Amino acid sequence: MIGVATILGVAPVSADPLAKDAFGSHHLPAATRAAAHGFYSKGCFSGGLAMAVDGPNWQAMRLSRNRRWGHPEMIALLERLSREATQDGWPGLLLGDISQPRGGPMLSGHASHQIGLDADIWFVPMPTDQRLSASQRESMEFVSMLKPNSLYVDDRKWTPAHAGVLKRAANYSNVERILVHPGIKKKLCDTVRGDRSWLRKVRPFWGHDSHFHIRIGCPAGSPNCRAQDPVPRSEGCDSSLAWWFTEEPWRPATGPAQPRARDVMRLSALPAACAAVLSAPAPASEAAVTVTGGSRMLATGGTPPVSANAYAPTPERSIPLPFSRPTN
Repeated sequence: MIGVATILGVAPVSADPLAKDAFGSHHLPAATRAAAHGFYSKGCFSGGLAMAVDGPNWQAMRLSRNRRWGHPEMIALLERLSREATQDGWPGLLLGDISQPRGGPMLSGHASHQIGLDADIWFVPMPTDQRLSASQRESMEFVSMLKPNSLYVDDRKWTPAHAGVLKRAANYSNVERILVHPGIKKKLCDTVRGDRSWLRKVRPFWGHDSHFHIRIGCPAGSPNCRAQDPVPRSEGCDSSLAWWFTEEPWRPATGPAQPRARDVMRLSALPAACAAVLSAPAPASEAAVTVTGGSRMLATGGTPPVSANAYAPTPERSIPLPFSRPTN
């Protein structure tokens, strides 16, 4: 039998769409209780908040991606880090991707960042003499901390403030791990003096030479959130780090190219709660669920403020998200 959609020349809507399409089409979060569902690379979240484009000690980058959203606990952490890192000589954060408004697989780029508990921060500090324009935030190039064609840090770029901001973030109790390039991990292993206990949370990973990736643990009120295995108790400056400086981690993949999990993951593969997240109403406005920082944050003791009518339903609009450089 020929379907109506075929007769009309309209492509039928899949009952089990690609998860990246379903979540990538939402501009605003799910206006329900904040909760993370699933795992960092297979899940979603509700009750999300956004970091403002500009805050007292941060500027958000790549605005067209609409990835300034996260679980309220992550947003509170970023606001706190932006303030407290000034004590380490870090004038402010350039914020990379956090999550989409409702999480889920992204249309391009990351495999993780799906449950609002991951965030990328550039290794270039926020400029203190200007607010970047929207076009500058789209086109500003990533700056690697490494020497050209090398696995090792360029000492002309590395400063004590880089180590300081990493140490501060690692010492937050809800931060479970921070991903950096192996060369940056080695630089820390070779130079950090005194308290080195925080080094265990700094983990080497491919990429991450121009930004560091903060991941927090499953927050309270998220029974469906699946935790990652804890990091080892050691500093990680041993043979496990030496492996990254052999040929093995960098050998080209062999065999037929496999599609990224994000590109083939269907909605049915995500936790059941994610269907409800997709169908939940949106908040009254983006502004109502955007954290601006400053005195409003301080007055609430670090809890992101949300207006009383923030979660009143409102229509959404979809926006196109351009291709971005793939990262984890």
